[in-house]
Amino acid sequence: MGTEIKLKGDRVIEQIPSIKDKALRINLNENIYGTFAEIGAGQETVRHFFRSGGSSGTIAKAMSAYDKDFSDAIYGVETDGRYVTEERLKKMLTHEGQIIEERLSREKHPTKLFFSYANTVATIDFAKQFKGHGWVGIRYQIEPDEAYNEIILHIRFRETDARLQQETLGILGVNLIYGAFYKYNDPKRLLRYLYDHLDKDQLEIDTINFSGPRFADVDNRLMSLQLVKNGMTDAVMFNPEGKNILPAAILYKKNLLALRGSFRPVTKVNMDMYEKSLEMFLKENKVEKNNTLVIFEITLSNLRSDGEIDERDFMDRAELLCSLGQTVMISNFQEYYKVVEYFANYTKSRMGLAMGVNNLVDIFDEKYYRHLSGGILEAFGKLFYRDMKVFLYPMLDENGVLMNSNNLKVHPRMKELYKFFKFNGKVVDIQDYDPDNLSVFSREVLKMINQGKKGWEPMLPSGIAELIKEHHLFGYHPQKELEQNA
Repeated sequence: MGTEIKLKGDRVIEQIPSIKDKALRINLNENIYGTFAEIGAGQETVRHFFRSGGSSGTIAKAMSAYDKDFSDAIYGVETDGRYVTEERLKKMLTHEGQIIEERLSREKHPTKLFFSYANTVATIDFAKQFKGHGWVGIRYQIEPDEAYNEIILHIRFRETDARLQQETLGILGVNLIYGAFYKYNDPKRLLRYLYDHLDKDQLEIDTINFSGPRFADVDNRLMSLQLVKNGMTDAVMFNPEGKNILPAAILYKKNLLALRGSFRPVTKVNMDMYEKSLEMFLKENKVEKNNTLVIFEITLSNLRSDGEIDERDFMDRAELLCSLGQTVMISNFQEYYKVVEYFANYTKSRMGLAMGVNNLVDIFDEKYYRHLSGGILEAFGKLFYRDMKVFLYPMLDENGVLMNSNNLKVHPRMKELYKFFKFNGKVVDIQDYDPDNLSVFSREVLKMINQGKKGWEPMLPSGIAELIKEHHLFGYHPQKELEQNA
């Protein structure tokens, strides 16, 4: 046989195995053995394994408990009556995993690597109003005597046909199982490979969590960042414990107060703005304390330094915000109106945005809205739609004059538009602020930390300076401090 022809100018192309090849490779491995439990969209994943050949060596059982009573008899009753949830998926994975362990003795199968794959989804409804979503996961071993690893993700279908959604889910399932076994050593790549033979227009992945011995060093917040960075979703959220949470579930019907910033590092200004705006927000009509969620939001553009995303820097910011007990959102929304529009998908309750004067002036800059057919008016229609209020934190201008909602300077053309929102109470000043904070700027603090200068600690909330020093965050190094102050 002749050698393969290579021409000048050829580029190396990454060879992506076909779905059939992925399923076949797993089928032909005599040790990989497990169960498939799929609810809501047919047995789409296991179908690929049956079709590719050699499946008896891999599939111990495949099932779909469609009837709720059947499903409840197997996995237990869901008290809230909801079946497309993370809770349900975890019950499925655990239950099926236990059954394998019980029914197949380790003496007889000393080399087997057990797995349970499950999905619980709702495809597009008959009226085509809700496109559908679902939870998909795998619980599996890499060594027979090792504890189980788990990868769990939430998806949103973007296609408008149930059959296409089923096929998409089947491909994703094979990619997940293949990635779990053959790419576990590189979770970032595993994440990208979930889209092999799929398009971002078909599917959105908006939450993912890795756990178990093989992922002991994986920080799930960093995995969340990859989802937004790779364009797999527009926004991700994580809680103070650093676990990724499903935005739809946490935002649902809540009163939301959002603070956007770089939080690099988080300063007393941020916390004063948060505390005072929250105080005002809770006094608003139709805002209930126990139904209120505060979100610290960082946009992707805020994470880019020189065009690249600095992951270490992102983790430093996340660490501090989580330590302050905050819920964090990373988004791809450069403009404020897009954030509000996103929130409005999940809640019709009253919302607030807390920001500094310079941010508000920026919002009234027309250049951000040239791509909209309705220009700035379209953006403002979306921004101030539904009882939205801006809580404004004052600032000192270059001449030391205090700027607030009464004297801020917007472009002359925008003056009347601004007055309209101000007059209608859509922009309110935070009155009870701490004047000492007006001279605190996080970029100055960052510069002082980097250069090893003294005196930045009092500008940060209590406990934050200690964390920065203890974990050497934001380029802090005790040596620099010694040299600077020698």
